[in-house]
Amino acid sequence: MRLAGLEPAAHGLGTRCSILLSYRRKKLSLAEVFEIVLFLGRRRQWEFSGSKPNSGKQNVASSVSQSEGLASYAMADAQTRGRRYPEPPHPYRSPYQRDRDRIVHTKAFRRLEKKTQVFAPLFSDHFRNRLTHTIEVSQIARTVASALRLNAELCEVLALSHDVGHPPFGHEGESVLNSLMEEFGSGFDHNLHALRIVEDFEEKYASFRGLNLTFEVREGIVKHSRDYRPDEDLYVDIREYMLDQRPPLEAQLIDVADEIAYNSADLDDGYDSGLLELGQMRGGSTLFDELYRDVESRHPSVPEKLRVSETIRRLIDHLVTNLLQSTSERLHRNNVRSVESVRSHAARLVDFDKQARDRNREIKEYLRTALYDHARVKRARRSVGRLLEELFRFYVAQPEKLPPGHFRRVGELPVQRVVCDYIAGMTDPFAEASHRRLVGP
Repeated sequence: MRLAGLEPAAHGLGTRCSILLSYRRKKLSLAEVFEIVLFLGRRRQWEFSGSKPNSGKQNVASSVSQSEGLASYAMADAQTRGRRYPEPPHPYRSPYQRDRDRIVHTKAFRRLEKKTQVFAPLFSDHFRNRLTHTIEVSQIARTVASALRLNAELCEVLALSHDVGHPPFGHEGESVLNSLMEEFGSGFDHNLHALRIVEDFEEKYASFRGLNLTFEVREGIVKHSRDYRPDEDLYVDIREYMLDQRPPLEAQLIDVADEIAYNSADLDDGYDSGLLELGQMRGGSTLFDELYRDVESRHPSVPEKLRVSETIRRLIDHLVTNLLQSTSERLHRNNVRSVESVRSHAARLVDFDKQARDRNREIKEYLRTALYDHARVKRARRSVGRLLEELFRFYVAQPEKLPPGHFRRVGELPVQRVVCDYIAGMTDPFAEASHRRLVGP
């Protein structure tokens, strides 16, 4: 924990500005900033509760358990199925708080700072990366969870872990690795890879491999964005995660919060990049156009950039509000009163109403055609696709060039899977540097 060396006054509470100033002056990485903010938040909880870490008090008011005040359909701390390897309860952190902290301290989480969301750093250093996107998803998820009286701490850890399995270069990296692995009768999926990261690759504990996360977090990592058939043939065995049932509401929420975060962010970054123009955005999204017309009538004299920012802010608020209202009504209409009734329901329960769903889908389609398939973005995708394929084939042909820890796994796993795992863990700049060193420019 790098508390030393921050700007003056950064050790107290209410010091976000000081911490961000240290980040801007390159004294801290973004991952370190996030870690410190979490620490200060926990210290605030200790001060309010009158307890301190290492005080020797056991179960300080269940200490920070959120069971009180949760809805009956929320996943309360006491309902957890526990960990693969039993551990004694912590005196002042709930099970999901501990899982959140374990995720934040992983190498995989820190690497997100150097992984592309949509725009590579060559476009600008102001655009979202995989880590800042993750934080925005967490913000939305916690807001919705609190309003619906879900377990916000479970939502937070699921939001923070939902992209730790992403390879370099955004969704193009995932598509390339999946195609390469399909040549060998397998595949690649970033959610399944994330499960393998937390179960196996992260080595931090003497008593067990992986992070030993609670069942609900492991289940949510796998199932937050899709449902699986019990007989589905996958390259990872996930049968223990109740594939014939829905995940809890907290996991369902992450998928929708993710969509709100990346749709709004991609509109914002796309406009700032110059690849999206205002007239085009208004023509491509009914919701954006309606909101922009109201902003323009209220603020006719402000610069266009501020009107666009105000519109995107309102778009987020509109979608989040609709998600809250629609989900609440759906839960009431279906008489959902327990986690069991959530799991057994015929369909997912966290969703927009039909109009908002259609308008959100319209935004996604517009972004696909106007931004993701833009000539400049597609040109960058082709370049990274070639880079990843050449790097993959190099290591498959010469696995002895892998780092020793990865080379030792050859034999336990097919060489193609070992190579895929290694490349999936790379950041964008490390993959580029490895390609230059091993394959050439």
